[in-house]
Amino acid sequence: MEALEVSINYWEDAMAAYSRNTNSESLAITNEEESEFSKELQQLLDAAYKLQDECELLFLDQRSVLFRPCGSTKFDSEYDGYRSEYSPAESFVSAQDDGWQMADLREFDEYADLNVNVEELSLYQSALRHFEENGIPHRCLRTELLRCSSDVEYLCKLHCIRIAFQWLLQDESKRTWIANTGRQILTDLLLYANKDPKEFLIAYEEMLTFLQDEKCWEEMGLELAARGVKAMTFYDIVLDYILMDAFEDLDTPPSSVLAVVQNRWLSNGFKESALATAVWSVLRAKRRMLKFPKGFMAHFYSISEKISPLMAWGFLGPDESLKETCLYFKEQVMGFLNDIFSFRSCRYTSVEELSEDIMKQITKRIDNTISKLTERN
Repeated sequence: MEALEVSINYWEDAMAAYSRNTNSESLAITNEEESEFSKELQQLLDAAYKLQDECELLFLDQRSVLFRPCGSTKFDSEYDGYRSEYSPAESFVSAQDDGWQMADLREFDEYADLNVNVEELSLYQSALRHFEENGIPHRCLRTELLRCSSDVEYLCKLHCIRIAFQWLLQDESKRTWIANTGRQILTDLLLYANKDPKEFLIAYEEMLTFLQDEKCWEEMGLELAARGVKAMTFYDIVLDYILMDAFEDLDTPPSSVLAVVQNRWLSNGFKESALATAVWSVLRAKRRMLKFPKGFMAHFYSISEKISPLMAWGFLGPDESLKETCLYFKEQVMGFLNDIFSFRSCRYTSVEELSEDIMKQITKRIDNTISKLTERN
């Protein structure tokens, strides 16, 4: 697709240049030849445009067979915001049911795998009441992935975790620490794969600068809401929308990608280059369709252009050492998520205690990841 786009640009330039010179006496071809050339060049462009459209329908359009639905409950109605009693105002929205059968909360007492008296967990009990009265919005149900006993448990824990992250990230020092460690981990991954991190670091700093401008948050909310994100929290944006979706995509890559990386007749260098080109082409096409060309998604795509090819090659390519490192990174992220959704690892008693436990878990996982990458580098 990238090569086709380059060719189209050349042909358009040729057509424009030729059109400007059709009246020039210096042209060596006759009028009949000029007419035939102009006609055939236009036919070539039309065919290229058609091919480009067909490629986009196959590789980029959500209706394509290559795309898989997330499996979440779909809500078509508008939602009302609410204010949590445990945190500053938050633009969560209350989901309205669209055929989803609400579980009987009395069944919660029958969960055999929980040796916890949930009635003593004040924050969690508050979430249960909120669920009964208003519902809890969500983009995807991660019940099984995060080892929750039911959809109700997942949604109530999700509610608590959203509030806890808000409380936690009110502390500027913690926000700075998370931003710095995120930068360090991704830079170390690039260095491990022998990639120059310069352009990534520029894109990362531009994202941080963008996020510091509160004037951008309204547009950012609109961008993310269009992609199904239900709340402007660290969990919803970074952990759920970015990381967990990325891991799911890497677990089920398109057959065309697998055909390239599994072809034993192609050199590893060619495979890696082809995979990177495919990723860049998709991201550039998505960037062209953005409503806000300088918004959050544009900055996210700039970072993805540097990180996504590395992760795709790490998970799908033949480099066993890089694959092991990427899998370890995923293991730490998913381990952290399972920990914070566990009654045994985190206290769902108050927003302060849950925030404290989340910080302990994220510190442990980040230390593990940095230690591993530093050891390998």
